[in-house]
Amino acid sequence: MSSPSSEKPPIPTIQNPRKWHFTWKAQSHSSTLRLLLFIPNAICSTQFTNLKANLFAQQSLLIVSYFEAEAQIEVSLRVPIPRVLIDAESPVHFKAFDDHIEVKLVLLLPPDHPLVSDFDSLLDSSKNGLFSDECCPLSVDSDIKKLSAIQEVHFYCRNCSTKLTKDIRIFEEMPSVNWREVADNWFGTCCCSFGGVSEKLVTRYAKSYTCAPGVVLLSATSILLCKDDLLGCEFPDIMARQNYDSGLNSTSDSCLSRSALEDEGREGQMVCSENHEKGTNGIHRDVNNLCAEENNLAANLESEGLKPRAAADCLSCTYHTLHTETNKRSINKICTDSEIHLGNCDSQSCSLDRSVTSSEEQTFGTNVELLENQKVFLNGQLGSGFMERSSSLSQDIQWIEFSCPQCSCFIGAYPCFKDNVPLDGGVRLFKCYISTCLPVSGSNDIFRNYTLERMFTSQLLESANDELSFRTIVRNLQTKSAVLQIVLLNPNSWCCTGYCLHPLESAAKIVLHPTVKVLFSVSTHGNEFDARMLEDWVRKNQADEVYMFPSQIKELITILDLANSLSPPSYTRLQGLFLSSLRR
Repeated sequence: MSSPSSEKPPIPTIQNPRKWHFTWKAQSHSSTLRLLLFIPNAICSTQFTNLKANLFAQQSLLIVSYFEAEAQIEVSLRVPIPRVLIDAESPVHFKAFDDHIEVKLVLLLPPDHPLVSDFDSLLDSSKNGLFSDECCPLSVDSDIKKLSAIQEVHFYCRNCSTKLTKDIRIFEEMPSVNWREVADNWFGTCCCSFGGVSEKLVTRYAKSYTCAPGVVLLSATSILLCKDDLLGCEFPDIMARQNYDSGLNSTSDSCLSRSALEDEGREGQMVCSENHEKGTNGIHRDVNNLCAEENNLAANLESEGLKPRAAADCLSCTYHTLHTETNKRSINKICTDSEIHLGNCDSQSCSLDRSVTSSEEQTFGTNVELLENQKVFLNGQLGSGFMERSSSLSQDIQWIEFSCPQCSCFIGAYPCFKDNVPLDGGVRLFKCYISTCLPVSGSNDIFRNYTLERMFTSQLLESANDELSFRTIVRNLQTKSAVLQIVLLNPNSWCCTGYCLHPLESAAKIVLHPTVKVLFSVSTHGNEFDARMLEDWVRKNQADEVYMFPSQIKELITILDLANSLSPPSYTRLQGLFLSSLRR
């Protein structure tokens, strides 16, 4: 803090009858702390005469006074100073405007300086770090460590404190996104190196999305847990999907039988196994024969009118199509790898490894198991459901809102086909709506710092860093219509707000919160967005597009409107958009 002062603040004899609001603002790597004093939702017509500002650093208090000519009284505004390092020797600058009073103080160090952070941590050591949580941006790095350190975890609804899950003991990170690309970069596809390791890893990654009872997968914004671990919740039975597939198989002539394709896969495995017992020439000859048989099979299917691709809207047909294509890709891969192997390798120094071929054999059966319910995982992930992108959306998959069974409060979501059965057997609960213990949002609650505002801001900044885009369009996940337009102005701002103190009231302990300054526009604030103008704006500025549930967008708009109202009228609009901020 600033140097101590022995001077005591005067006790005002007359208090302003109106409610004055204060807003402290600072920027990272800046030595200026700015104060805005104003009356919310009003334009001051008062002429501020004899304006004065006195700093009482020892009491963390700033008193701004002026003489109101109409009432012939002196008005004193008592403003608490946030916990920062102020240079008490520097002069206090102040100025009156039509709708607000501005005061500037000089800081010894910016609010995000490491010394300031260390100072805050030292003061908060006896307060369970509650102030540190407000002073620091949202961090998700230690969630899995904290949860794993607890012997048994239950999750609760933050709205009604209802227990949502059984006891959970195992926590793992959500698998990565670029699985196939990473695996191919590390291991390649040539049999001279690791053979089918890349395909095997991709299959394991896809399997890792399978929700197992008692296991939770954590992402930045949600937890993915098995539907069987939820209490008081009922979902459509998986048999409904199987019966639906069976009905289509019995009535459609364009769908191959599942058993026939499985037999075909087993025959392919037998051929691969026999190839190991033969020499290198035998592998080359038999693989060529197998490729020819595969081509004949495709020709026979087409001549008989068996075209699985024609029934793209049929889940079972899609399964059979992907199954056939996977077998074909695997067979062609064996052909290619064998030719490369024979052309580039010496028979005395290089030979096909049985373990590699074993993994290839397993690929047939494993992919069959994955394709029906997890084919969407082979080249990426579905996402957390909190904020989806175009790359993770599909016409065949829809997102269903998941509510608390007790209070019906929206707490998560899950992907599914039209049968409403969770696609991966699990439900995603959003961290901002759940708690890890009782009381909710208490000092022991690992998710107490998560809010919709901070989670959205974290994803917004991550997108800005990855995509180099500072403009975002938020669309309705269900209707795909554009609802919110956001422009990122400054990702490193600090702010805190409140009302001026009453006479004799001691200065409150307040801190600067890390915020992001943004411009926004909402379609519900006036006319709907012009579709053509919006598309031109997206294309011209290379804006990012994200999708959220309507209730989330509504809550986000409320937060933006509230932050917009906490500024003087002259600070509410810029370049035709509303000026606001979001907590980091």
